[in-house]
Amino acid sequence: MTEKSSGSGLNSFTPDWISPPGDTVLDLLEEREWSQQELAARLGYSTKHVNQLIKGHVPLSEEAAVRLHSVLGGSVGFWLTREAQYREQMALQEEARSFSAMVPWLEKFPVKELMDLGALPKCRLDKEGKRRLVGDLLAFFGVASPAQWEAHYGSMEVAFRRSREDQADIAAISAWLRLGEREAEKQDGPRYDGALFKASLGLIRSWTTLSAGEFGPKLTSTLSSCGVTLVLVPALPRSHVSGVARWLNPHRPLIQLSLYGKTNDRFWFSFFHEAAHILLHGNQKKAVFLDDPGKSGSQSAEEQEANEWARDWLISPESAVHLRSLPHTKAAVRHFAKTIGIHPGIVVGQMQHDKLLSVSWLNDLKDGFAFVNS
Repeated sequence: MTEKSSGSGLNSFTPDWISPPGDTVLDLLEEREWSQQELAARLGYSTKHVNQLIKGHVPLSEEAAVRLHSVLGGSVGFWLTREAQYREQMALQEEARSFSAMVPWLEKFPVKELMDLGALPKCRLDKEGKRRLVGDLLAFFGVASPAQWEAHYGSMEVAFRRSREDQADIAAISAWLRLGEREAEKQDGPRYDGALFKASLGLIRSWTTLSAGEFGPKLTSTLSSCGVTLVLVPALPRSHVSGVARWLNPHRPLIQLSLYGKTNDRFWFSFFHEAAHILLHGNQKKAVFLDDPGKSGSQSAEEQEANEWARDWLISPESAVHLRSLPHTKAAVRHFAKTIGIHPGIVVGQMQHDKLLSVSWLNDLKDGFAFVNS
């Protein structure tokens, strides 16, 4: 290697392997036919310290970079960059070893589905792919290790308020919750205003007659002005959750919904069910209400209260009494729905739920919702 004090040789050297700066030092010593003892004398260091520096056992400091620049050439920046590259590669090598040990943790999660959603990069699920995927999953959750995931998301289970007994897969549930958090992080708005939120729900109820394309932007914007964040997140297998109401912080409630199996009657019931949790149970800021209103299961008092509130908000008890005598015809359902200002599909869904109408009847009055790939 040719000695240069300022040119492109040493200064542009960018190794792509794990090599300590000491390897460069040894090359220069060989060119000059210097011993480590002579270099130590020129640098003003002990021979032991120079030996440790060459082996990479001690870091190359700013002071050492200045002395190497004077004695061996190369810029101070070159020597510091050389050290930084070496330490970075060592850290990456250690990271790779630790990620390999974390692969069993990876197996807990629906990684294929997260890759399909773009939350994780797609890769082959071989040994190397899984090792890299561990790092991607840690970054997805925003934690440094499985221990930190367990501390934050695993321990969140104590805050779960389940509507179904089979909502037990904490890894799948936490992944779905994290998808919602990431979407919520893209939004901003004022602090929560409970009075404004409740007042807006009357207007929002009138939008049940609109298509998703018509009400979607208005719904998100209106809720945001009340300090409520709404996110739509595709369902994940094993989570058994289609809706969540929770508080991201003391001033920011979140409604998170999937569209899995949701015709408009189920969507709107789910939305108002989650809205009820925020209005009625807002004092439970740490609670995470995991809901799947279309399924039966373990019903807490809060779940029953939210169900009743959503039902009565959509079809008041005074109007609901007429459902028992309502003819089972499209014309009758459409007329009744228009009279009370909601979509006829919601009327059909309520009649089916109350067993006033067969689940196979009048379903063409409902609208189906689905995610559209952008």
